[in-house]
This record gives sequence, C-alpha cells and structure tokens, in this order.
Amino acid sequence: MTINQTEELTLQLRQQIDSAAGIPFAEFMEQALYHPEYGYYTARRDRIGKKGDFFTSSSVHSCFGRLIARQLEQMWQLLGRGSFVIVEQGAGEGHLCLDILDALAETAPQFYASLEYRLIEISPDNRQRQEQLLQHHCVAGRVVWSELAELQQVQGCFISNELLDAFPVHLIEKHAGELREVYVVHKDGNFSEELRPLSTHLIKEYFQLVEIEPAEGNRCEVNLAATDWMRQVAGVLARGFVLTIDYGYLAAELYAPDRHAGTLLCYHQHQTNENPYQRVGRQDITAHVDFTALEKIGRQQNLESLYFGRQYQFLMGLGFLEMLIELESRETDPNKAQALRMNLKTLILPEGGMGESFKVLIQGKNVGQPELLCCKRIRDIGMPAGKF
Repeated sequence: MTINQTEELTLQLRQQIDSAAGIPFAEFMEQALYHPEYGYYTARRDRIGKKGDFFTSSSVHSCFGRLIARQLEQMWQLLGRGSFVIVEQGAGEGHLCLDILDALAETAPQFYASLEYRLIEISPDNRQRQEQLLQHHCVAGRVVWSELAELQQVQGCFISNELLDAFPVHLIEKHAGELREVYVVHKDGNFSEELRPLSTHLIKEYFQLVEIEPAEGNRCEVNLAATDWMRQVAGVLARGFVLTIDYGYLAAELYAPDRHAGTLLCYHQHQTNENPYQRVGRQDITAHVDFTALEKIGRQQNLESLYFGRQYQFLMGLGFLEMLIELESRETDPNKAQALRMNLKTLILPEGGMGESFKVLIQGKNVGQPELLCCKRIRDIGMPAGKF
C-alpha cells in the first residue's frame, strides 16, 4: 500500500466522519483494516514475516500446524471417521492450512482423503497468495473457498488463529459511574476523540454477559464482532468443534482495575505503538480477546467448553517436545539445530514468546465430553534432559 493510498483512505474517512459528525471508533477501525480497496488487510502488502509487520505462530515453524493436525485427527476419529470439514477464517497467506494438510497427507492419509478444508477469506490479496501456496492440495480436491453464510450443517472443526483480535472494537471508558464511548472526530485536519453516550445498547448487555465492567476512569475494548462471529459459527456447526487461538484473557483479567488503558495496540514493521490514527491502512490494529464472552456466548448456542489453556500447554500436550527432538535429530549442523531449537521455543516461552500470551479455546457441539489429546498434563510429559 502506497502513501497516496493512505492519503485517499484518510480523506474518505474524514468525509465519512464529517458527514456523520463523528463515528464510533469501531467504525474507524473497520475502515482502517477492511476498506475494500485501501484497508490494511485488503490492500496488497506484506503483513506477516520478516518483511511484514508481525509474526504469527504458523509463520514461526510448520511444527505449529503439524501439532494441530494431531488434534484434528483425533476429532475426526471422535466423529466416526467419516467426512470431515475444516473451516478456517482469516488464514493469512495459508501457511497453517498448508502445514495441517501436509502433515495429514503424510501421517493420516485416510483422514486426508475424507476431509474438505474450506477457507473463508475477504482479502483478494490473501486469496491469491493462498491459491499459489496451496496449489497441490487444491488439485487434490481438498481446498475450497467459501463464505461463512454459505455453510450449513457442518460436521468437523472451525479453526481461527489470530482472527478475532483484528475484529473492530468499541472503545469504552467509565466516568462518574457511567459508560461512555470513544467517537472519532475531525478537528483541524487531524483525527481526534470525543467521549459520547454508547452507540448501542449491546455494549451494556455485553458487560452484563461477562459480569464485570471497567473500573472508574479506565478505558477498555468491547468486541461485539467476536460474539456475533461465535453465534454465526455455532449456528452452522451441526456437530463438531470450534478451535480458537488468539492472545487474550478471561474477562476478570481483561477488565481488571489495574488495566487502565485497555489493550489496543498497533503494529508496523515489528514495532508497536498506541496511535491508531497514524499510517491509516498501513499498520495493523489489534485488541486482546475476551475468552469469557466467547465461552458464554458459546454456551448459549449449545457449544460446550472442552479445553481452555495457554498455548504452551496446548502444544506440549500434543507432543511439542517429541516433535522438537525429532526435528533436531534430522539436523546434522549443530548451529542450525540450535537455531531450530530457539525458533521453536518462541511458540512456548512466556517471556518474549507466544506461549503465555496466546490462549486456546476448544468448544464442542453434540460431541459429549471427550478427553482431547491437548489436555495431557504437563507433569505427565517427560522432560528430556538438556533440551531447555
């Protein structure tokens, strides 16, 4: 995306704001990220990896997708080893899909032959990258693109990896005991903020759902789009699982009194900032996910919570250590083996890694209460000497 495109998006946003005499921050964020031509996720640009603005777990190493494939295979077995649909929304360039399908084609050919992997993608740029990356699996008839609204009576698993954190959020503050909402206005050629009454009654209902409100003087985010998404997914899932991976907290921690400024962050060239009004359309804008809301909405839609934990627990339960040892054993160069180990540890380390901040939620519909592979306790996993 060029500077001129940024200027064009900024101009359009100013016109929209002036016409409406101010818009909720959620509308501003939606345009900045998803404008059909100039949005961060829709315009052609590098977003993921060294040349982009951030890393995802699936961009760190194929190990991430291969471990998830193990959990998916068990889910397929639990559903009777018949036809199985994997739905992934917001798949980026398609690396997680590729790693899962490569792993299943190699280790579980019967499952591979029984599955259909549906990608839901609003970005033409990402769709093109996915088609190129997944060409082999497309030829094999395993990959299909579709819209969420097209799906009905799905039997299988919905996967999202760092999807919900990029949904537009409402910014809320509490003052004098009243909830107020951040509106974006246009003053003296710049974007500015004003606190106004809530734009929708759904925000109050949201806080009633999670049974907590922000403390006096605090700012926080409310992700109504995430709860809408959960309702949609539950509505089209007939039998199976929902696997959600993202950074976030339970509501009690997300809206804790000491979290004064919320969690909204922007990413540009692997640097973070807290100003969403600069580089409009050229930087990512995210907020931490409220997993309490997802669980509660899920229960309203007949989704039972089967697992919730930190990413390192999830991956360790699926055999992270065993896979690390196997991958290291194939590497004859000691320096490359060490680099591999350090790269993979990013997925599980709490400090400077993804192991603590990222959470995993698995919900099930019409599947009972199965013991999932990822539920294996850390204390039951042997720790090879000298590896960590």
